[in-house]
Amino acid sequence: MKAIDRPFTNIINGTTQFVIPVFQRDYSWTDAQCEQLWKDLMLIANDPTSRGHFLGSVVYVSTGDTSAGFTRWLLIDGQQRVTTLTLLLAALRDHIVETQWKGTDDSPTATRVEAYFLKNVQEEGNRRHKLVLRRHDHDTLRAILDSTDLPDRPSVRIQENYEYFREQIAQEDPDAIYRGLNRLVVVDVTLDRGTDDPQLIFESLNSTGIDLSQSDLIRNYLLMRLPEKQQTHLYETYWSKLESLFRGSEKTFDAFVRDFLALKTQASKQEKSTEIYQAFRQCFSFLKASCGDLEPLLAEMLRFGRYHAAFSLGSPFVQALAEDLARLRRLVDVPALLIMRLFDCLDRCKSLSVEGFREAIHLLESYVFRRAICGEQTRAYWQVFASLAYAIGDEQTFDDLKVALARQRDAYRFPGDADFRRELVERDLYSLRVCDYLLDRLENHGTNEPSNTSEYTIEHIMPQNERLSAAWQTMLGRDWKKIQSEWLHRLGNLTLTGYNSTYSDRPFDEKKTIPKGFEESSVRLNKFVRDQPQWTPAEMKLRGEMLAERALKIWPALKVDPETVEIARQAELRSLAKRRDVARVPMSEAARSLFEELRPRILAMNPQIVELAESKSVSYHGPGFFLEVLPRKSRLNLLLPLDHSEIVDPHGLASDATEWKFLFYAKYEGGVFLQVRDKDDIEHAMPIVSQAHRMANATVSHAPG
Repeated sequence: MKAIDRPFTNIINGTTQFVIPVFQRDYSWTDAQCEQLWKDLMLIANDPTSRGHFLGSVVYVSTGDTSAGFTRWLLIDGQQRVTTLTLLLAALRDHIVETQWKGTDDSPTATRVEAYFLKNVQEEGNRRHKLVLRRHDHDTLRAILDSTDLPDRPSVRIQENYEYFREQIAQEDPDAIYRGLNRLVVVDVTLDRGTDDPQLIFESLNSTGIDLSQSDLIRNYLLMRLPEKQQTHLYETYWSKLESLFRGSEKTFDAFVRDFLALKTQASKQEKSTEIYQAFRQCFSFLKASCGDLEPLLAEMLRFGRYHAAFSLGSPFVQALAEDLARLRRLVDVPALLIMRLFDCLDRCKSLSVEGFREAIHLLESYVFRRAICGEQTRAYWQVFASLAYAIGDEQTFDDLKVALARQRDAYRFPGDADFRRELVERDLYSLRVCDYLLDRLENHGTNEPSNTSEYTIEHIMPQNERLSAAWQTMLGRDWKKIQSEWLHRLGNLTLTGYNSTYSDRPFDEKKTIPKGFEESSVRLNKFVRDQPQWTPAEMKLRGEMLAERALKIWPALKVDPETVEIARQAELRSLAKRRDVARVPMSEAARSLFEELRPRILAMNPQIVELAESKSVSYHGPGFFLEVLPRKSRLNLLLPLDHSEIVDPHGLASDATEWKFLFYAKYEGGVFLQVRDKDDIEHAMPIVSQAHRMANATVSHAPG
């Protein structure tokens, strides 16, 4: 690598060409940046000390196809500055031509400016221009350099910045402008393709990460080291199509890369938005190897990008699923990772039909919506949906999804019908984010003539005003304040209308009979209301229960065979057991000696028992959990899921574990606690361990279906 300070005009002068790599972003300098450059240029032009003005760095590497007398460079860093100065020089040339300005022998002329800085006048075809941009920027710049008509859809930034410089130059002396241009200094960094790593140098120059998104950095990392021809092929075949899916939404593109990376590596946590690139770099070798090579990896990223965009941005992919995906997206945005996996099963594995995919979306919608109504936490939803995606196999996709949902821990359980119905009827729903969504679905589900509820607002049939009118007070009775407080925001009292301000706080009879009132309303939710002679807790309760029953059909419960769930649990336990080594569980010499005496007696009870090494203990399952061994300095503590009153303990080993606030390092819960200090204690403990094993078997065998 060679790096020296040099006037910018010395770099661009000569039979040379700078090519913007295909992976670089489009030209993006704004009016403000051009204005600042212009001010700096004129300030240095009029400085009597002849000092230079440092502009930044220009980093480039040979394209590998340089010939005698002509050099081509890939511009790694400095694209925005070089392009802007090229526009300024083109504007200066055109001003001189248009005004027929004449200066001294040292003054700029249109011919000099063009030959020194804009064109290689002795070259032809693709070699003719000193700067070659990519994508739609190139056609606009070429038209400006060749003084031809702009394309039908010119690059806005290229066109506007060129015109800005034309306006500024018209008010200044071309000699001063030329003098200022010659005083602009850059750090000229030339890389050796065989020795220097352009990606590492690029990262050091852009270490703040301010200008580039995470996906930009990844694109550069993938393509920058490659020869130009391969860069162009991979960019145009894969990456440009990937970018077009997320155009205008860099954050969503970054989210896609994060989710794709997580799906491939089965990550347990969501990467921070600022660390996606670093995570990608760390996993790149694995990703490349898992796909076979870089090109298959890019092909897979493009495929999954289409899946992600179909959910996150509503891009057309499988049109039959668009409406269902939109409803789920309205509720929650983090299932994109899971949706990608489902699309993979539909598209590649063929283990999911379009109808099966729709059922899966409806199940996820029901899961998220029921939890929202029941007030369940949403804080770790990304991890939940990631775990669901990892649990899905290539053969029985929908069944795997149902089992995985059934196996979510209590904090992320799938609410049952009883809880869902109760919360729908009794909970204050008006303040929930999903209230509009709830009423919209109750209004439109199952009809071929849906109403556009986006033009409606939520109406409280019994008004919100704390000073209810005399008519309302009379209808509700002496406890009207209590009734209003209790029933105001419940489902039975909420509806939709396009005439909220008309209804206002009117008495119930007026709300029904005024023009556009409930009796004339076309809103289906108001059909019950218009048939009621009064509006009291009895009517609100009945309507709430009717709507809740309808909701149970729209958002159905999870139905899955308990035996299938138990089989999945056992399979996971056995898989974990194979990956963990009991010998690595920390124990003292005395505890290890006791454990080696106890262990074979436990395993001999049944060959199907699963022994699982935990971080500080060893648990036993056969098939249900029946024992956790907790090593201590000179003994073993045994924790069993039994009721202390049910055990036979003639030797007095057992204690009631419920009397303890906690047991150090215990991962499981149990009602009986044993201390084992010698071989005799093991002998006396085994009948109680056997009892726990039998009861664990019975509990699993008779689990409700």
